[in-house]
Amino acid sequence: MGDAGASGLREMLVDTTTRMLGDLADPQALVNAKDDSWKAPLWRALEEAGLTRAWAPEALNGSGAGLADGFEILRIAGSFAVPVPLAETLLAAWLLAQAGLRIPAGVLSVAPASEGERLTIGADGRISGRARAVPFARDAAHLAIVAHGAEGLTIALIRAEDCTIERRSNIAGEPRDDVTFDAVKAIALADAPAKFRDETLLLMGAAVRAIQMSGALSAILERSVAYANERVAFERPIARFQVIQHNLARLAGESAAALAAAGSAGDAIANAAVFDDAVFLEVASAKVRVGEAAGEGSAIAHQVHGAIGFSAEHALHRFTQRLWAWRDDFGSESDWALRLGNRVAANGADALWPMLAAR
Repeated sequence: MGDAGASGLREMLVDTTTRMLGDLADPQALVNAKDDSWKAPLWRALEEAGLTRAWAPEALNGSGAGLADGFEILRIAGSFAVPVPLAETLLAAWLLAQAGLRIPAGVLSVAPASEGERLTIGADGRISGRARAVPFARDAAHLAIVAHGAEGLTIALIRAEDCTIERRSNIAGEPRDDVTFDAVKAIALADAPAKFRDETLLLMGAAVRAIQMSGALSAILERSVAYANERVAFERPIARFQVIQHNLARLAGESAAALAAAGSAGDAIANAAVFDDAVFLEVASAKVRVGEAAGEGSAIAHQVHGAIGFSAEHALHRFTQRLWAWRDDFGSESDWALRLGNRVAANGADALWPMLAAR
């Protein structure tokens, strides 16, 4: 497909996703909802539109969209603070597709999701180990996992019910469960591709969260500007006060930086044949910069909104709590800053400028 065709398809995908989430996942409407009855229609619509399996080819029960298309879906989902495991299912479907495994229907998640964790697979195909803070594990029908074996890395599909799941939650109240694999039998498995490395899943997960955060930051900027123009104090909108204007300008700067950094990381992945040093640089830099923007931007948005932004009845907290939580998923900015520094030091001073200039 040519560039014009791909661009047209992406515009249609963006429009469809935006319209669907606007109808079924408006943040203020969810705040006002009396129960969780909205979840089933939202998830059904996402599945029927093929958005949950966008990163898998049609031959594997996917939708066959490109990586760039999937990142756009995630950016929009972030701008609605979507409280269902769309990102996790997309990521799991991508992981399974790397090994040519068919994508099952329903909610999926991935493991391990934290740095330094290691699952193992024996000669009998059974997986053992423990993974912390697995997103939406309790809601998933299946888990896509990466395990270390005697012959290298294996990608496997596991029934979530075959694992021991300890329920834990992040600051937004969403599942970040600890999962124990006690010689769990995989229902499907295959060797990871030769160029798939131990850090590949962590890099992809970090990029996913950076993209989501960039969308959420754009949303809180828009909401903060609108509120400042509506809220009247001393007989004029607070947007006319210099301090508010200064804060909004700072928030706009943080949002723009996050959008640029996350977009660059997504672009690098979409156009790379392998997850090389160039991809590592982009993703690590994005997770660091977007994480910093999430912290600074959330603080500014709450300053602009005042006490009302902290109330349970206002939608702002749906964004800021997820921003705070997403900062830590798949490695915090301090984790990635350390990894990036170690990579630069290991490659030597002479390799730093060529790596920077390559992008």
